Amino acid sequence: MKRQENKLILVTGGAGFIGSAVIRQLINHTSYKVVNVDKLTYAGNLESLLSVANNERYYFEQVDICDANSLKKVFATYQPDIVMHLAAESHVDRSIDGPSEFIQTNIVGTYTLLEQARQYWNTLTTEKKLNFRFHHISTDEVYGDLAHPDEDDNAKDSLFTETTSYEPSSPYSASKASSDHLVRAWQRTYDFPTIITNCSNNYGAYHFPEKLIPLVILNALEGKELPIYGKGNQIRDWLFVEDHARALILVATQGKIGETYNIGGHNEKQNIEVVKIICNILDEIRPKSTKYAEQITYVKDRPGHDMRYAIDATKIQQKLGWTPQETFETGIKKTVQWYLDNQQWCKNVQDGSYQIEKLGSNK
Repeated sequence: MKRQENKLILVTGGAGFIGSAVIRQLINHTSYKVVNVDKLTYAGNLESLLSVANNERYYFEQVDICDANSLKKVFATYQPDIVMHLAAESHVDRSIDGPSEFIQTNIVGTYTLLEQARQYWNTLTTEKKLNFRFHHISTDEVYGDLAHPDEDDNAKDSLFTETTSYEPSSPYSASKASSDHLVRAWQRTYDFPTIITNCSNNYGAYHFPEKLIPLVILNALEGKELPIYGKGNQIRDWLFVEDHARALILVATQGKIGETYNIGGHNEKQNIEVVKIICNILDEIRPKSTKYAEQITYVKDRPGHDMRYAIDATKIQQKLGWTPQETFETGIKKTVQWYLDNQQWCKNVQDGSYQIEKLGSNK
């Protein structure tokens, strides 16, 4: 990629959890212009972008990625140099309850975006074509699950790599796997300049309150039960969202076309460990007469629940020089404190459109 001046990045799903972190990072730490394309579903929240909303380099378009005509207008108007595609339905429980929206957004939406981006790319000059990138942001859930230490003494040695075969378990992960295949096919068939990243579980500020960590924090503060699936021994590799945002921008601007990069936090934790850590932090900074861990309750496990995810992030470290800046210990303390300091944001995103009734997913 050439120098940043006057270059524009189109971010789909920029009002979501990870997308908003990417946009804040781009506006605050680069000179790129940014157009945020977001449908504003229940999980999209422009309040997450108030700190950059008035910046002269930031633009917003409320557009559904399944709407080809609206996308065509966006490409014609803004003429992006890079596309970062984060728009997706992402909650596993919701995909089990109603798969159709996941098929529509994650598969049909990705196809529609690919085609509109390719048609736009075909109109570019040779130089602009050479510098264009389509970065598709995916998940480690497409790989299925890994051996669990409770069942295999050598499990710790097994990690997801960029060449791990796909074995998705849920409608959500199957729809993301499908979108990954589409992106690779467009690169192979049309020489369309794509890059894919697959990330581990994100956590941090502005996370929608149906996901495990914000759900636990808010339920704990309200004196509600802290629901844990099964035994709570499912293992996830936790990645601080700001670290992920930095990695995504690095890949979008410096990654090699046609490559896949796995992004992980090097922080494997059992779900029950995560919940107890949060409880301990709350005991310390927001003490009450009883221990927060007393609110933990165990519920029936989710159908097809993957037992372990873990990312091998060696490639992005060696090729692009990225490593996470936060450990889980430092990141989770910042996250808990953020929710304590931003109760109004939490109330606003829950008001009218959402009540804390779904169990916490891990993505």
